[in-house]
Amino acid sequence: MTQSTRTGAHGSRFDDAGDWRDAATRYALVPLRIFLGITFVYAGLDKLTDSAFMKEAGSGSVGDMMRAVRDSSAVPALVDLALESPVAFGYAIALGELAVGIGALLGLLTRLAALGGALISLSLWLTVSWAADPYYYGNDLPYLMAWTPLVLVGAPLLSVDAVLRARRRRRAGEYG
Repeated sequence: MTQSTRTGAHGSRFDDAGDWRDAATRYALVPLRIFLGITFVYAGLDKLTDSAFMKEAGSGSVGDMMRAVRDSSAVPALVDLALESPVAFGYAIALGELAVGIGALLGLLTRLAALGGALISLSLWLTVSWAADPYYYGNDLPYLMAWTPLVLVGAPLLSVDAVLRARRRRRAGEYG
């Protein structure tokens, strides 16, 4: 039996390739989380501060945008539902993007935030960017796929979730 000189799979030293690869593996989702978080915070704030967007009709309005994509969407009934109150839907999307982005950036309830981001991206893909041809011209499908690893793994490092998890483990050790 061969004995390894490494003391753990996730060593803190970076003096050999294995330790560097282990650290890179552990931190691999952090840039994705930062990118998605910043993008969704920006998207939410952009919608909330755009006076043209939060209107039922008019150039650049959420209402006109939804009417324009209704017949080419995969789920016209979803667009019809949003068209019952386009301004409320616009606020729901904007506030949802903001909440998802903040959750991703802080690593707070990360899996839930990522699920929210994935659902927003899915709904936008099925409605707004469904008609993109070829499909990879639409940006909502790649966002949906980008949220998927965070739904599965969460934010195990550099996050509020990690701090809370460590605190729970310490408390469980104190009582166990």
